[in-house]
Amino acid sequence: MISKTKISKRAKKKTNLELVKTIELAKKNDLLDLAKKLSGPTRKQKKINLDELDKLKENKIIVVGKVLGNGNIKGKKEISALSFSEQAKEKLKKAGCDIKTIKQKIEKDKKLEGVKVI
Repeated sequence: MISKTKISKRAKKKTNLELVKTIELAKKNDLLDLAKKLSGPTRKQKKINLDELDKLKENKIIVVGKVLGNGNIKGKKEISALSFSEQAKEKLKKAGCDIKTIKQKIEKDKKLEGVKVI
């Protein structure tokens, strides 16, 4: 487990204002594991393709990183990520998926119940 102080120190080093706000919101709602992943090095953030998301059984997914448009997705899923490629956005909208930023997801569902964090 990581302390809230350590997360705050890591967040101060970030230059992306939206990312800092997301980290602070996660910390405020006691989502320390998510805040830890968000405040970690950018090189450790995932880049995940749509075909990998399609293989997951969960319908509510948070990707700490970027969703890329390689592959296809079948079925409606609720996907939140730090960013989406343009191709991924188009394919997800065509499939009827609900796409949001992680910050929007936390604001809507403060406890993140039933959500898989990747």
